[in-house]
Amino acid sequence: MREECGIFGIWGHENERASLAEGAPLANGNSLAEAAASLSAARLAYLGLFALQHRGQESAGITYLQEGRLKTIKGMGLVSEVFLTQNLEAVSGTAAIGHVRYSTTGSSVLENAQPISVTYAGGQLAAAHNGNLVNADTLREMLEKQGSAFQTTSDSEVIIQLIVSHAASCDLHQGIIKAMSFIKGAYALILMTTNELIGIRDEFGFRPLCIGRLNDSFVLASESCALDIIGAEYVREVEPGEMVIINHSGITSQKPANQPAEYRQCIFEHIYFARPDSKVFGRSVYNVRKQSGRQLAKESPVLADMIVPIPDSGVPAALGYAEGCGIKYELGLIRNHYVGRTFINPKQSIRELGVSIKLNPVKDIIAGNRVVLVDDSIVRGTTCKKIIKMIRDAGASEVHLRISSPPIKHSCFYGVDTPDPAELIAATHSLEEIRDFIGVDSLAYLSLEGLLSAASSARGAALSVENNEFCAACFDGEYPIR
Repeated sequence: MREECGIFGIWGHENERASLAEGAPLANGNSLAEAAASLSAARLAYLGLFALQHRGQESAGITYLQEGRLKTIKGMGLVSEVFLTQNLEAVSGTAAIGHVRYSTTGSSVLENAQPISVTYAGGQLAAAHNGNLVNADTLREMLEKQGSAFQTTSDSEVIIQLIVSHAASCDLHQGIIKAMSFIKGAYALILMTTNELIGIRDEFGFRPLCIGRLNDSFVLASESCALDIIGAEYVREVEPGEMVIINHSGITSQKPANQPAEYRQCIFEHIYFARPDSKVFGRSVYNVRKQSGRQLAKESPVLADMIVPIPDSGVPAALGYAEGCGIKYELGLIRNHYVGRTFINPKQSIRELGVSIKLNPVKDIIAGNRVVLVDDSIVRGTTCKKIIKMIRDAGASEVHLRISSPPIKHSCFYGVDTPDPAELIAATHSLEEIRDFIGVDSLAYLSLEGLLSAASSARGAALSVENNEFCAACFDGEYPIR
């Protein structure tokens, strides 16, 4: 499983430092909000993208409003790398949008980095998109026949070109609504003009987008952790199918009349993609993951001496599992947090070290003990197999594996880069075959019913396989959009 993309936007942010008395707090007493008041909108977008870095590490970009014009800085690499040579301190302006990218449609090249900007008859328009369109090729062909010229291979440019083509005969808002009626697939979208900021989610709500408030400005972000970093207050989620319009008059909302009866928000946001300190789809990600571990302990208990998480994504579920079964929790695997995408393997001998470069067992804890490893998912099984061997080599007498999600048997077409089904081990192997391949004494997954139960308990609303608001197509193959 690969991350998706992260988007951020802020509107109406004035640099308030000059108007503040030296050392005087803001009215709400929020020290982070006070610090944010001294930064430009572009600097706040930088911080927001920094918080969303886990959602994409291929490219980053910021479009900001300065002196009535939209200007863009973007490049390949991490947020810190892209903006290392850019003096954002010198950038003024009251609005900005930002994007971190992992490509699901369109290759990983600078031309596909976002935000994407165009100039049309109505002025300038910039867009940052998280998701994936299932009919992008059809729409692109249609637009090219109508005379549209594309600069990228990204499906995100299809969206902005479609909006512009419709806005030529009406105002921008109506153009967006018309364009959305043609688009099929997943999109959380932030648009910016010189006059306003617009946030949109697709009708099924696959990808997340929330609204925040910072002093007198409004913020849009993929996850609430991007609000926290600048001291913004979480207000609510943008609802599936909703378009929020933010300008100097405040915030307004529009929703189409033909909304689907059910939402289908991506359950994998709660399993893996989102940061555990975020609120996504109105739920605490940490609470969902921890409750998933508790539910897993009910469904698949095992006699053992300790519960060990596979860091970092397995930690909350492992805590919940330990609480649920009453077995002690130990940090038996330590992750090297300085190993990332920039790590270079200069020789085959180093590449073969594999997972041991990132994870190392605490042998004094593991040796002679029955260990239950807890992780969020198994995709191909190859990395998991190496971790199991590592634990056995550290002296574990037994190794059991518990997974806090159901088996992944199907690919995602809505903004998550999953392997071909032939490469998904659960799609080609039975439970016993997977257990034998990865080398554990026992293996169990959380049921889909259990996962939905964990998600519902985190919000206080009952969900079932028949009655739920999540897309679980990667587990059950039930695709909401053809």
